Amino acid sequence: MTLDEEVRALLDGGDARAAATAALRGLAPDLLRFLRSVLRDEALAGEAFSLAAEHLWRGLPAFEWRASLKTWALRLALNAASHVRDDAWRRKGRAFRTGEASALAVELSTRTVVRDERQRQALLALRAELTPAEQTLLALRLDQALEWSEIATILVEGADAPSPATLMKRFERLKERLGRLARERGVLDQEGG
Repeated sequence: MTLDEEVRALLDGGDARAAATAALRGLAPDLLRFLRSVLRDEALAGEAFSLAAEHLWRGLPAFEWRASLKTWALRLALNAASHVRDDAWRRKGRAFRTGEASALAVELSTRTVVRDERQRQALLALRAELTPAEQTLLALRLDQALEWSEIATILVEGADAPSPATLMKRFERLKERLGRLARERGVLDQEGG
């Protein structure tokens, strides 16, 4: 049974708490990897993950399944990342209520371990030179392995979503730029590739 099927069955059975728990447990590694990639800061990624977890927890019963659960959760994570990046939002210093979703988010984020620190640091250094939009596109395509149509759904701005063809073109230019940066910095030689 896929995660989407499991969560949907739990929701259909009236157990929204179990559905949200299953969704967060299943999606946490992908969401955290995405947020770390986009925000490049462990503390901000943790804040964004907690915020996204709260939104998922509260919004799951009303989720309409027009996209996959992962696509919807990544959209929530992207919105959360935007909020924690916003200086005005951080200045408010709004503390999260300690609830089940936040507690689960902390538990899941502390279990996630970076496998290869040197490679991660080299990638972060390269990604730091990218714009937030480029970092997001890279994270969604490479880290999350999403289809172009799913990425377009996540990146919708207002009523308009970029076309998959536009996203592919942006991605090709981004790959060329990253390759050039990697060669200039010696990352390809250093990483054995």
